Amino acid sequence: MASISSSNTHGVDPLRPADHIDSLEPEASSPGGTGGDGINQPKLGFVGWLRFAWRQLTSMRTALLLLLLLAIAAVPGSLVPQRSSDPNGVTQYFDENPTLAPILDGFQMFDVYTSAWFSAVYLLLFVSLIGCIIPRTKHHFEALRARPPRTPARLGRLAGYTERMAPEGIDAETAIATATTQLRQAGYRVERYEQRGVLSVSAERGYLRETGNLVFHTALLGVLVAVGFGGGFGFSGQRVIVEGQTFVNTLAAYDSFNPGRFFDDSRLQPYRLSLEELDAVYETENRNAFGQPIDFTAHVTVEGQGEQSADRTVKVNEPLYTHGTDVYLLGNGYAPTITVRNADGEVVFTDSVPFLPQDANLTSIGVVKVPDGMPEQLGMVGFFYPTQEALDTGAYASTYPDLVYPVLTLNVYQGDLGINEGKPTSVYTLDPSTMEQLTGGDTGVDSIELMPGETTELPNGLGTVTFENADPDAAEGDYSNSVPRFASFDIHHDPTQIWVLVFAALILGGLLVSLFVPRRRMWVKAIERPDGRISLEYAALARGEDPTLEDAVTAFADKHAGPADDAK
Repeated sequence: MASISSSNTHGVDPLRPADHIDSLEPEASSPGGTGGDGINQPKLGFVGWLRFAWRQLTSMRTALLLLLLLAIAAVPGSLVPQRSSDPNGVTQYFDENPTLAPILDGFQMFDVYTSAWFSAVYLLLFVSLIGCIIPRTKHHFEALRARPPRTPARLGRLAGYTERMAPEGIDAETAIATATTQLRQAGYRVERYEQRGVLSVSAERGYLRETGNLVFHTALLGVLVAVGFGGGFGFSGQRVIVEGQTFVNTLAAYDSFNPGRFFDDSRLQPYRLSLEELDAVYETENRNAFGQPIDFTAHVTVEGQGEQSADRTVKVNEPLYTHGTDVYLLGNGYAPTITVRNADGEVVFTDSVPFLPQDANLTSIGVVKVPDGMPEQLGMVGFFYPTQEALDTGAYASTYPDLVYPVLTLNVYQGDLGINEGKPTSVYTLDPSTMEQLTGGDTGVDSIELMPGETTELPNGLGTVTFENADPDAAEGDYSNSVPRFASFDIHHDPTQIWVLVFAALILGGLLVSLFVPRRRMWVKAIERPDGRISLEYAALARGEDPTLEDAVTAFADKHAGPADDAK
């Protein structure tokens, strides 16, 4: 039973209103009663909790939180190599961190963007945005069809209120008709009202702000869909190409290939990409930046099926788009051409071997594997120095990245290369655990040292090894074109690139509109005074922050009735 506060009844507490009623006191005997010490609250039940969870998930606050969480969840993908983009880096990480790598792999840190936890955040954000957009869109359409609200009875309580006298000879009907026309020309939706014989016009504008907001969130949802679709049907692959060699866009031609979940290799468009030349420009005038790279340009020819070949270029920040793929220039280096002959003089190996750069001056390391043609399998670990110089310690180093004084050193190993069992091995590494070292190290035999065009004997009479000169007709001492270069290309296909661009533009446009278009209502009321003159009242109301609201009311009043001093 409701009880009136005794203090309020006797007027003891003047701060409580006269009609104040205390909350109901639950009876101890009633179900859920607490003897007057607690509050009897209704239970939500299973359906109630589901509704509560859905409302929390589809709130804008949750959507923004999930968007921030998605950005944070993507951070590990930039801290450790990913199998989708750098499988060799993942292998190297396991070799360098044998204890930590399996732990990180258990948390899917090497597959961040396809991991269960990243996908969960992605899908929750997707659902949250849908739950936000649909009801807001429905409400927005209803608001667009609704009439502007009636004019408030007391405009003096609103922002920017000002009062003017209509010019002589202007009646209320004319003043309101003029205001209606001017407001409509200013982009307002208008509605005329007559309340108790007083004419007024109600106007509103700025619904484009909510439209921009909805466009922003819808486009954000579109980006999520497009990225997911593109990741499922796209692919990325890497290929190292030496000058003079050709790549054919087939699955077997890639050094590494990372398809999307729904990718079909029949979607690969057939074309050939040949690396004709790789130009490198280095700084030579600024001593503080001597040898720093300025520009890399890969000159290529592209030929599609039944098409004429076309000369194209690829730069670091200027990818080549051809046959539905983007070709990016990732890196480059030198690929010394090495020829190995056995004791009978037969060529058992000849190839341009890419050597991986180890520093800014392109000191590079490479591996040569000779599986056949020798009494035992042969392996060589080589260091290439584009501009060789001996340090005080006796070790070699490159002091400039271009070919000034190129030197190749090789350490020779004989034994089992570990390739007969069918296990995949990297062409850039050599496992010496099952091999005998013949030169360098503790063998007492000097490492093989060659310059372009030179040949030397292999140890134990195994044969010879030659460091081929790619420009044998060059003048003596000119090594500028003696060693071919290689380029590392990333070939990427994303069928949703255009859609992502469109949605990104809509995101930017919607955000700008939602930030800079004010949402406001304005009213003009004409009141006839006893002396027959017409008093005009102006006021406005903003939804959200609108620092220009009062100025907008004053400017319209000046335009409609003239400046305050002139209107009196």
